[in-house]
Amino acid sequence: MRPKSALIWLLAIFQLWLAHAIGYMVHEYAHSFIAWFCHAKANPLALDYGRTNLENFLFLSDIDENVDYAPLFAEGRNHVAALIAVAGVLIGNGLSYLASRLLYERASSQYQRRWAMFYFWIGVMSVGNFLSYVPVRTFASHADMFTVVRGLQVSPWVIALGLGIPFALAIWHFLARILPQAASFLFGTEPVLQGVFILMTTYFVFVFFGGAGIKNYGNAGYWISACCVYLLFPIATILCLQAPKRSA
Repeated sequence: MRPKSALIWLLAIFQLWLAHAIGYMVHEYAHSFIAWFCHAKANPLALDYGRTNLENFLFLSDIDENVDYAPLFAEGRNHVAALIAVAGVLIGNGLSYLASRLLYERASSQYQRRWAMFYFWIGVMSVGNFLSYVPVRTFASHADMFTVVRGLQVSPWVIALGLGIPFALAIWHFLARILPQAASFLFGTEPVLQGVFILMTTYFVFVFFGGAGIKNYGNAGYWISACCVYLLFPIATILCLQAPKRSA
């Protein structure tokens, strides 16, 4: 591997870690700030930051919004509980998705490739979260989407369709329009690097995020995640690998 290529991928790995952290934290802070706004929490910055270990540093796996939903349901504030629960993916990751698109377009128009790649990865983390919550975890018996279903007193199918359709459109647009342009812009003269870049993108969307329901989210979550990992991941990868060739 050439030194320049090695530096590019070292930068990409760091950017992926940082983009994941941003996507994760905006999700949790969206829960927390909406809870504070709705008078369900005293301090919006008071997340549960978890343990100080390597796994939590790398993946933030112990961090959560530190919101107690039980009093809200006990007081009959079901819709407030639903709003707080959906805020993570809808408001937090929704805003990070929109911001990433605007910032990517600005950076690419100014030929700032390093910044463009970073903003692209934030977009990956945003659409990945869309898929990870709807539909992957929508039919679970615990966690955010269950709280939304319980708070609104609706079928999980209402959430799966109501949020799933716009989320699916966002994912499709990202993979069909933004990814091919980014691959060409960032690695226009190096088809192998384009391929690795596309593979990393589809892996994060459909395996890292889409596979979130394989464990601990019930049978529906398992099968939806299995479809993401074993069906959508290879199909999307093959189709996306063809896109830069068609646009060349």
